[in-house]
Amino acid sequence: MRTTVLAVVMVMLCVMMVHADVKPQRDFNLQRFAGRWYRVGLAYDSPRFIPFRDKLKASMGIVIALPNGNVNLTMWDVTPSGCLSKVYAYEKTNVAGQFTYFSTRHNMVKDITVVDTNYTEYAVVLKHKVFNREYTQVALYGRSQTVRIDVIQRFKAFALSQGFSRESILTPPPAENCPPSRSG
Repeated sequence: MRTTVLAVVMVMLCVMMVHADVKPQRDFNLQRFAGRWYRVGLAYDSPRFIPFRDKLKASMGIVIALPNGNVNLTMWDVTPSGCLSKVYAYEKTNVAGQFTYFSTRHNMVKDITVVDTNYTEYAVVLKHKVFNREYTQVALYGRSQTVRIDVIQRFKAFALSQGFSRESILTPPPAENCPPSRSG
């Protein structure tokens, strides 16, 4: 019993140390980060997510920078009931490139860190709650639905460095007509 408790404590400390070392994009610029992004990669190993991995499609989001430094993010995802949108309110922290938001799905505050971006092509974002690995995700965003292979490889290497298994790292196919195309 004592060995089990010690092992659990050691694993939790290692996970917390891994995320504690993650720094946001140097000289992060929220205005340059704002705009349309596609989630073209995801590392997520929650047991509840495993049955849905093969159904995941690349989703689109719009980042709106607010005057106070907060962010509104609208994401469109393909679900069994169609293309649905959801709005997230990210609150700035005292570190540029780091935000918090309240997850209604998990009923807790989570941390968002923009780890790496060149603003015009890709962004790697870490979403986590330090005390519980189940709520950690790494996402790769692109300004288009496809990104260069070397960017995908860097995203995968970062996800592996955060303790994700290769099986939990996905690059889903594009969603069709989500959000719906405007005909005109």
